[in-house]
Amino acid sequence: MKSTSLLEYLDEYLDVGTFRDYAAAHNGLQVEGPSEVQRIAVAVDASEAVIQGAVAAGADLLIVHHGIFWDGQTRVFGPRFRKLRGLIEGKVALYSAHLPLDAHPEVGNCAVLCRELGWALAGRFGSHGDRDLGWWCDVDMERDALVAHVGDVVQGPVRLIPGGPDRIYRVGVVTGAASAMLRDAADAGLDTLITGEGPHHSYNDAIEFRVNAVYAGHYATETWGVRALGAHIGERFGVPWDFIDAPTGL
Repeated sequence: MKSTSLLEYLDEYLDVGTFRDYAAAHNGLQVEGPSEVQRIAVAVDASEAVIQGAVAAGADLLIVHHGIFWDGQTRVFGPRFRKLRGLIEGKVALYSAHLPLDAHPEVGNCAVLCRELGWALAGRFGSHGDRDLGWWCDVDMERDALVAHVGDVVQGPVRLIPGGPDRIYRVGVVTGAASAMLRDAADAGLDTLITGEGPHHSYNDAIEFRVNAVYAGHYATETWGVRALGAHIGERFGVPWDFIDAPTGL
């Protein structure tokens, strides 16, 4: 299909034009590619390994959660040069969707992870600017059982900071690095926040705000959106897709 048609659809479906994100996120098309898209690849990060994988898979378009312009640098050298060279020589376009993909109600990281955990979406939780990113869900589980369940779903290690109650009833889910929302979780009457990772001081935040912090891995909590988006595009437009898995362990 025409790349312009697919890119226009992605922009509208993910609402990248009006979504306020971090200044260097640059949602949308980051690197131009072929005029026709016959195969796409999706991944969490636009790393060199992922770009090489997309080229090897024969993709014309690579859709990622984390693009290549985070540092705000305008010079092209080192890893960025190698990434751009790989995309251009491999004839692969690069499209990035950061917070719009976290927040999306259908294919968003947070919504999909909640559903994979078997929980119904009860309401929105956790905002950036004027946009909600995550969701909260009603549950009824012992804390240790919930932590084990999350580990089974993300298929990786889970770290618990036991700041909240042993019995869990209301859980907020904001994937990635959202430990700064522990205060918001307490204010919203949640007893647990599931996210990917947190800094040192978040231990004391969890204890003092009396909220359980469940850290299930930044990468592990953010594979869901790109995979769901790939499946959506594949079903809607009949375009084959591949998930390029390059876990960081973080």
